[in-house]
Amino acid sequence: MGLTGAASAATGGAVTPSGSPPPPGSPSGAPAADAPTAGTLSLVSAQAAPRKSFYYGVRYPSLRYEIGSDQPTNDLRIDVVDAAGTTVQSFYRNDVAPNTPSSIRWDGTTAEGRPAPNGRYTFRISPQVGEPVPLARKRGASSSEAPPVNLGFAIYGYAFPVLGTHDFGQSGAMFGAGRSGHTHQGQDVMAECGLPLVAARGGKVRYSGYQGSAGNYLVIDGKGTGFDTAYMHLQEPSPLQPGMTVRTGEPIGLVGDTGNAAGCHLHFEIWTAPGWYEGGTPLDPLPYLERWDRYS
Repeated sequence: MGLTGAASAATGGAVTPSGSPPPPGSPSGAPAADAPTAGTLSLVSAQAAPRKSFYYGVRYPSLRYEIGSDQPTNDLRIDVVDAAGTTVQSFYRNDVAPNTPSSIRWDGTTAEGRPAPNGRYTFRISPQVGEPVPLARKRGASSSEAPPVNLGFAIYGYAFPVLGTHDFGQSGAMFGAGRSGHTHQGQDVMAECGLPLVAARGGKVRYSGYQGSAGNYLVIDGKGTGFDTAYMHLQEPSPLQPGMTVRTGEPIGLVGDTGNAAGCHLHFEIWTAPGWYEGGTPLDPLPYLERWDRYS
């Protein structure tokens, strides 16, 4: 299952399903046990990547940095700050040596352990007592020529499931549209066969198989949501199997027309707890899909 360069970038670099959970985020640490101390600090270099991430996704927001200091060890605090200037998570790093590359990785959870809201954030480096470290210019460039280092990024809870040109079809593609003996329980996303599909929300695979109407299909229990998402009419059986872990934005299959499908499209469903055909209730996915489509 291949992805184009653009599709790979959209998923945060994932090229194929791996069936493995994301690596853990960095531990938050704790303030220095004794009185925190730091020298006169500067930021020699720093880079935040990727610029767009998804909660429980392929790549967590990460910061690589290197400080300058007139002191051999320094106690630092690295904050994740939202667009309003509020700190949502903090990392404490003690006895950091100058001119030594360091890094942290944020898993997208707040200090209270909840997924951070959608939006833009930035990393801020400061001594554990005192003002934030001034952002340095890029290494090797004069301060009059190079812009300040940008440590901003965006994180979102869900990814749009189709990577490529698509539309939401006519009235018959909508949730609740009439069908023979039942109503339509999802939203059709019209797209060319063979376009990559990704998990709207990572979690555990509940079902993966083939059914006469659905064709090749996959159902994922969304991490921390209580919702299941279902993907139908896949071109080929998904390589993901029940019990495997999938990440938000990770490839899960290709748009197809298997089963009872009138043309190439993804049939997408959202079900409340306890889950898909396990006592849950289907929801209209269109408002969610339109929201995810705006930023994915």
